[in-house]
Amino acid sequence: MFTGVSCENRKTDDSKKRAEAQNEKKFNDSKIEKDADFAVDAADGNMLELQLGTLALTKSSSSQVKQFAQMMVDEHTKANNELNALAQQKHIDLPTVLGIDHQKKYDDLKGKTGNEFDQEYLDLMVKDHKADIREFEEEAKDGKDPEIKAWASSKVPALHHHLDEAERAQVAVKNDDHQGRK
Repeated sequence: MFTGVSCENRKTDDSKKRAEAQNEKKFNDSKIEKDADFAVDAADGNMLELQLGTLALTKSSSSQVKQFAQMMVDEHTKANNELNALAQQKHIDLPTVLGIDHQKKYDDLKGKTGNEFDQEYLDLMVKDHKADIREFEEEAKDGKDPEIKAWASSKVPALHHHLDEAERAQVAVKNDDHQGRK
């Protein structure tokens, strides 16, 4: 019994875990519980990419990185608004601030400057978008709620575009770094 209370307390320290716990209570054993988990993960990811994009706009030394970051801010703001409206309609609780894991990534990157910042930001964006594509494709294929499935499916092309742009910027930044060392 004590272990259950202890785990529950740890869950509430993290906005993402708190939203998951609230949804689990609401949707326990219903077909939408996995869809609600997906929505929580998507919201947490959207917030990370939005906040990192905003950070990159002020910290980046590369115009290509700043252009990519602006795209992240614009498109993830729109996606966040759509997801919030859908979650409200479905009575799904979403995190209101970054979860602990994503906050750590943000804090780590915030301490970087110059080319080191640019490279680590883009490395994170490439890795993150590869994972996002897998998760969104899985939800689009296996989700139970038709509107959440449709929303996930509608975002897959944009996620592929974001990955392509992050990889393109990543190459440009690495080339700039190599030319700067010569």
